[in-house]
Amino acid sequence: MKLRSMIAAPLLLGVVRAQNNTTTPLYKNPNASVDDRVADLLSRMTLQDKTAQLIQGDISNWINTTTNAFNATGLAWNMANRAGQFYVGYPVPQQWINDGVKVAQDYLMHNTTLGIPALVQSEGIHGFLISNATIFNSPIGQACSWNPGLVQKMGAAIAQEALALGVNQIFAPLGDLSRELRYGRVEETYGEDGYLAGEMAYSYVIGLQGGNVSATIKHFAAYATPEQGLNAGPVHGGERELRTTYLPSYKRAIIDAGAYSIMTAYSSYDGVPLIANYHILTEILREEWGYKYWTTSDSGATDRLCYGFKMCSSNPTDHEAVTLYALPAGNDVEMGGGTYCFAIIPELVEAGKLDISIVDTAVSRLLRAKFAMGLFENPYLGVPADEAPSKIHTPETIALARELDGESIVLLENHNNTLPLAKSANIAVIGPMAYGYMNYGDYVVNASQYRGVTPLDGIKAASTGVVTYAQGCERWSTDQSGFAEAISAAEAADVAVVVVGTWSRDQTQLWSGFNATTGEHIDISSLNLVGAMPHLVAAIINTGKPTIVVFSSGKPITEAWISSNASALVQQFYPSEEGGNALADILFGDVNPSGKLSVGFPYDVGTTPIYYDYLNTGRGSSPGHVYPNGTLVFGDEYVLNSPIPLYEFGYGKSYSTFVYSDLTLSKTNVSATDDIIVTVDVTNNSTRDGAEVIQLYVKDLITSVAVPNLQLKGFSKVLIGAGQTETVQIPLAVNDLGLWNIRMQYVVEPGDFVVFVGSSSADLRLNATLTV
Repeated sequence: MKLRSMIAAPLLLGVVRAQNNTTTPLYKNPNASVDDRVADLLSRMTLQDKTAQLIQGDISNWINTTTNAFNATGLAWNMANRAGQFYVGYPVPQQWINDGVKVAQDYLMHNTTLGIPALVQSEGIHGFLISNATIFNSPIGQACSWNPGLVQKMGAAIAQEALALGVNQIFAPLGDLSRELRYGRVEETYGEDGYLAGEMAYSYVIGLQGGNVSATIKHFAAYATPEQGLNAGPVHGGERELRTTYLPSYKRAIIDAGAYSIMTAYSSYDGVPLIANYHILTEILREEWGYKYWTTSDSGATDRLCYGFKMCSSNPTDHEAVTLYALPAGNDVEMGGGTYCFAIIPELVEAGKLDISIVDTAVSRLLRAKFAMGLFENPYLGVPADEAPSKIHTPETIALARELDGESIVLLENHNNTLPLAKSANIAVIGPMAYGYMNYGDYVVNASQYRGVTPLDGIKAASTGVVTYAQGCERWSTDQSGFAEAISAAEAADVAVVVVGTWSRDQTQLWSGFNATTGEHIDISSLNLVGAMPHLVAAIINTGKPTIVVFSSGKPITEAWISSNASALVQQFYPSEEGGNALADILFGDVNPSGKLSVGFPYDVGTTPIYYDYLNTGRGSSPGHVYPNGTLVFGDEYVLNSPIPLYEFGYGKSYSTFVYSDLTLSKTNVSATDDIIVTVDVTNNSTRDGAEVIQLYVKDLITSVAVPNLQLKGFSKVLIGAGQTETVQIPLAVNDLGLWNIRMQYVVEPGDFVVFVGSSSADLRLNATLTV
């Protein structure tokens, strides 16, 4: 029996009730203002209605995620107690989600007193989390494209796929910054820099919400720099660092892009848990920024106030204390995964311990988003099953995945112009990440690793020569018994492509004890290759055959000797389902590399952090060195290593060469309210068309407090024909050059600023002075 027929009788009763009601409430009038509709609906809600809006439900309460059996009692219970939103991110057939969501929305609209639709939630940082949806590359890679337009198209594609099944809220994108490389979730971020991350997150939100699916900015705020790199660990920093470094990327995605929801972080900042941080959630987010929509905790985060932060009793969890910490601070909704502390809101209000105005404020924020999204008029936008193939995993979304992946690949080294390869070359493809599974990052659905284009698949499809394969070693083993086969394959070929790196797991395996070296709750103390992998690379290089090493990873890898000894080195952060084709496009020159690093590579984990925008007085100037022959050259900072990155933020090679000239500023003497245009000519001084990322950095020469030595303030990715010159214009708002002064006021101080343009944060080609 179909789910819809199971509940046909109660739905009919709901329709009759609606027909007998001749007065249309104001909140159901789409022509009324959102604020008026919110106020009217709120006035009609019982305390239990309000509480039910503030606790996340789950589709598993009425759909068995193993058998698809329908539980009518579970549906009624969920909508009486957890009706505001519900999660559907399970590895089940698409139609199970489609039907289960439709049943739920129909129930809410026709079988509840007020007919308040739900937000339907799933994951989507690099693709909608459902079987056979399009898998894009991980965000750390997306940011290496420096192409916000493609990220916006990806957001729109994810919205299209999600909405086809009735899912109208996605937990993405991140505003976090990857400034602590030991942290397992580097792959989920848009890199180390707040400006670049903000532009990428902004573009994702515009694309997603333009498709009528709510974004959820996470993890608010400053989450990804935990102590020791350990997941959910405390983050140390002061108010000035928070405002200078961490908040800009969030503000760009939340306020400028108009995100409908925010997920708070598990961690504490400066000793205050983010879930109960009144200063950040209310004073900054609402009072300073004017944010009018809603926030939610992360899964199980509310209980952490007791068992993690020791702010209340944890055996059992003190629901009263948790609710009184989190809700008044500005955390509006409680996600599942814990003990559902917010369920006691009614008794706290009735006992006079919680002011009803706090509850009303939280509910109003959630309702405001629902009205703004038009959910009351169109609660369910899923498509019939026979139409899903025209919306999900289409030729267009697959092509987009390949294009974005190709623009995200970074060419780190290309000694003697080894790349691009001739398609007629005989190639040995070697390494544990080259074939047998897709090396996706986390947040992909169960068993995704078995579909997609591997590096071997992509190289074979593009090659006209002989392509052989040898695994060489397993990713998690020190066993070198496969080396002989790999060496023989390399010796018999013209060139070897060795694919090694880090690995994560899908959302089932990652939480089931399978080994991994990146992903949520998977943190590391070393950035080196694991087990036999570095020895395999050395063995293939030692054959004397040209060896291209491909890092397939979720974070930087510290093997500086590979940079010197491999013929070429390519970084492909966790790929899309078209990853093998995208890699082959680069290796054979069908696509000219244009990716630039969104995060710097250190020489060693012990030299971290190595982000480029360090405060003045940061970094050393007298490094030491250990030569391959064992010679030691002692320095001071560090004794035998360097505090500067091996590859800096914004770095990436091309098969073309670009020359910068004629930098001009539209104005050189400005006020704090001025906007100027920075203009530069860029010439492609080669015989191959190529895209260059022109990066604009600013240095404030004299300041009243210590500020970042250099800051990215603009960029433009431009395709330039062989032998051609393009005049590139990048806008610069003088107000963006401010700092947080000693009194914690944002000001643009008078004085000189140097405006640089160049090809990376360390390759600054031209400069001009701007005087405020």
